[in-house]
Amino acid sequence: MNEHSVDVVVIGMGPGGEDVAGELAAAGLRVVGIERHLVGGECPYYGCIPSKMIIRAADLLQESRRVNVMAGTSTVTPDFTIVADRIRDEATDNWDDTVAVDRFIAKGGTFVRGTGRLDGPGRVVVGDDVYIAGRGVVVATGTSPSLPPVAGLADAMPWTNRDVVKVRLVPASLAVLGGGAIGLELAQAFSRFGASVTVIEFADRILAAEEPESSELITEVLRREGLDIRTGVGATAVERTAGGAVRITLSDGATVLADEILVAAGRTQNISGIGLETVGIDVDAGPGFTVDEHMRVVGAGALWAVGDIANRGAFTHMAVYEAGVAADDILAKADGRIAEDHAVPRVTFTDPEIGCVGLTEAQARAAGINVHVGRADSSTSARGWIHGEGNDGLMKVIVDADRDILVGATAAGPRGGELLSFFNLAVHARVPVARLRTMIYAYPTFYRGVLDALAAID
Repeated sequence: MNEHSVDVVVIGMGPGGEDVAGELAAAGLRVVGIERHLVGGECPYYGCIPSKMIIRAADLLQESRRVNVMAGTSTVTPDFTIVADRIRDEATDNWDDTVAVDRFIAKGGTFVRGTGRLDGPGRVVVGDDVYIAGRGVVVATGTSPSLPPVAGLADAMPWTNRDVVKVRLVPASLAVLGGGAIGLELAQAFSRFGASVTVIEFADRILAAEEPESSELITEVLRREGLDIRTGVGATAVERTAGGAVRITLSDGATVLADEILVAAGRTQNISGIGLETVGIDVDAGPGFTVDEHMRVVGAGALWAVGDIANRGAFTHMAVYEAGVAADDILAKADGRIAEDHAVPRVTFTDPEIGCVGLTEAQARAAGINVHVGRADSSTSARGWIHGEGNDGLMKVIVDADRDILVGATAAGPRGGELLSFFNLAVHARVPVARLRTMIYAYPTFYRGVLDALAAID
């Protein structure tokens, strides 16, 4: 074994790992970044960036079709190869991370391609090399798409989010296993490109992690667009037929036949086999581990965790936020950032977009909060009425009545993810509801619908 003394080792160079490694290297520390696949991780190569390129193109198709209702006559002919070329050439460099690696090295870091494994406090093994980190180790190994234990599913060669962004032709029919954000975004997009789409969700509603009103809204929109939404059923068996199609047997006895199947039914943390047991973490004892407000892994000494495995929100923006917190702690900054998770924002990039922040109504009630709720149909606001076709939307605010602050909110509608910024600030800064009611809101805007939601608080 070859031993190397460094300041910090970062295992996993996804969005969070790349950020913390780059910030520490730029600050002058001797940093080793280890990545077995692609520097930048899931988001730029398989997740947020490629998928949003698909969604952007699909939304353009739908807007063009709306011309016939509101502005004249328009005929569109979908061509998915344009999107596929853009993903390959502009977003991923054909899934080559040379630019990202060079960016890290330019900051002063040392990059190692391989699988890093902890070998006791401050020690990381990669092949025949051992890196001894004087200040500590950051684990940012992320997650991978998981396949549910359904008979025949793996043998049917299903698509995951990593496969779907590499396709060049839209299948005539597509079954989507999972009705969460990723599944719904891609289901709607492929439908708009011409596929006949069936969404299969085991829970009693799609987008089950968010408000019931959001589920009802997006279900209505998707069904109106022709998608087959099946809830309260799961897949019990999957097989690839001799003709190449996929046959899915459901728990209610029904079957779904499709050319391809996309699995968007959860992700698995990449924490097995990375040596966590050598630093006192029993990965078999429960889901992951606990981090403190500095992103330090509780009970593991000089070990930090950022990103999906930190269990504070599996989003790129959370990984980057947490990377800054960890970097400040490692650099011992007197005014270092502290991790807060009371106002975690998330957006489902369907059309309408569904932006959410903080607690849902159910979560707030479960937490013992004295909950008051305000709801408004944003399609009937002045701007919603002007917008016309494609104006489906709602706003919902969750109020802690004892403190007179918002603890959660939903903004669904055209550009709902951007409208969320208002609620994000209000929840994060704990702005009093009384203050929100007395602000000046520009007219006519979508965000002015906030006043309707505030006025409706029970």
